[in-house]
Amino acid sequence: MGSLEGVVLSSVQALDTASFGEKVLSSGENCFGDMGHVDVMGPLGIDYAKFKLGDSLPEDYADDDPVFTKTERRCGILFHPSSLPGPNGIGELGEEAFKFLDWLQSTGCTVWQVLPLVPPGRRSGEDGSPYAGADANCGNTLLISLQELVKDGLLRESDLPAPSSVGRVDFDAVATVKDPLIAKAAENLVRSTGELRAELDKFREDPRISSWLEEAALFAAIDNAIGVQAWWEWPEELRDRHAGALEAARKEHESFITEFIAEQFLFQRQWQAVHKHANSHGIRIVGDMPIYVGGHSGDVWANRRLFELDPKTGAPAMVSGVPPDLFSEEGQLWGSPLYNWKEMAKDNYSWWANRMRRAFELYDEFRIDHFRGLAAYWAVDAASETAMNGNWIVGPGVDFFAAIRDAVGKVDIIAEDLGVLTADVLNLRKRIRAPGMAVLQFAFGSDAINPHLPHNHEVDQVVYTGTHDNDTVVGWWSKIEKEEKDMVRRYLRFKGDKDVHWELIRCAISSVALTAIIPMQDVLGLGDDARMNKPATTAGNWGWRIGESGIFSELEAEKDELLECLKLFNRYPRSWYLAEQEKLEAAKAAAKGVAVAANGK
Repeated sequence: MGSLEGVVLSSVQALDTASFGEKVLSSGENCFGDMGHVDVMGPLGIDYAKFKLGDSLPEDYADDDPVFTKTERRCGILFHPSSLPGPNGIGELGEEAFKFLDWLQSTGCTVWQVLPLVPPGRRSGEDGSPYAGADANCGNTLLISLQELVKDGLLRESDLPAPSSVGRVDFDAVATVKDPLIAKAAENLVRSTGELRAELDKFREDPRISSWLEEAALFAAIDNAIGVQAWWEWPEELRDRHAGALEAARKEHESFITEFIAEQFLFQRQWQAVHKHANSHGIRIVGDMPIYVGGHSGDVWANRRLFELDPKTGAPAMVSGVPPDLFSEEGQLWGSPLYNWKEMAKDNYSWWANRMRRAFELYDEFRIDHFRGLAAYWAVDAASETAMNGNWIVGPGVDFFAAIRDAVGKVDIIAEDLGVLTADVLNLRKRIRAPGMAVLQFAFGSDAINPHLPHNHEVDQVVYTGTHDNDTVVGWWSKIEKEEKDMVRRYLRFKGDKDVHWELIRCAISSVALTAIIPMQDVLGLGDDARMNKPATTAGNWGWRIGESGIFSELEAEKDELLECLKLFNRYPRSWYLAEQEKLEAAKAAAKGVAVAANGK
């Protein structure tokens, strides 16, 4: 589903956190804060409001340069943890993740963008897709590092499988090997005493966690015991959540539920260690939130009134998708149940508020995939075999964001505004001041009004060479027609085919957009066999991995090229620039002192 693209430090971050009211919403102003306040304090802390006409200004007035307080331009890498090196068939949240972050810092990049961290639906037929998740808030336990579990004393070295060479992820094979070991570690944790067990108890008792985790664990326990394709095929008393049946299930599956929660704790603990390491290196993590959730999930089962379901059976009645587009002549039929937005509005979208709180526990910022569905969405009858025969329905719009802001506070979201872009989508994005997106691979196939061309980019925007739903730049270049190639060469003023990926990377980094994001495959100049996803297909996606352990120490040339580009186009971290300027000034002062001393002699 949807393309994973947007990463920009939203201008929302600078806004007042006061609740907004009817006046702001009805006026068409930004619904994320009061824009009427004018800050009269300068970069050096000079309070210009206290000076009157004719007053003398401070001696350092001329040093009050606003250039150094403007929002920093920045660059980042799109790279999902499953693509990391590692010995267990899939990238993990262990040593290689820390090595990647160390390398990323060395390039001058300050953003790491990831795909959704939710567990992929094991029965969805989507082969590991993080956009067909089994739960909106849980983490993908297949990303848990087995080696870190050994360090925690929850597994022994002898428990670990024989190391395997890095290849594409085979999700079923990985699950066969890792699931029993992660379950064993969780069981050992539950039986243990001491600090780690105390952390688990605190995690489970946290109301921000328990509000979604207890239901997710119960759903997983029943699902594991029954083993049918979908929860609406469960026995009626469980399908319809009869109180007695649920209580009996909790007692019967108490051990499973406790260990499920322990596994989620282990994921959380490892991810937060990686997150902390990123932040300590000046790197912000940008996540991704699929707008829809899988039908076979605890989210839908526990909140039936909030989704468009058959009132009798609970099976989806209306499902998600998009009409025919560049990726598919029949459209894309995602099949997730649509939200019953009228019901959600009755309690001020509390389900969504909880979901967003969870997202901010995992990420520093996040993108809402298929943002346009919040303005208007494509609704398809669940019996349809394609997405061709659907209709557009008005979404919750600005009222949704008003309620979320009241419930959650400051919300840094990124709008994935690709695909069918209409005026209502653009107006909603502008009104809430969410940054939009531009993709260079979409830029050169038409004319000069194409919004993806760099001269049409906006400052509060994210620019990509391509996304996880696109081919790599090298793969794209090998497939486009001669006319489009000629347009690229004329626009970027290069002649040959060599290093075309760096031509587009430099173009993205030079954009006026505050943030540029480069897929790791493009940094490496890889071809279409490294593509992450082909929309409208279900098999063979999501499996790309970067290479064997030690790969990041081999990427010196790529690091140097990125660093040079970032310096050239003002995406170099400002703290680094200021530190270098201080060293230069100190060196000049020292040289001057030596010269004075020499002249004195």
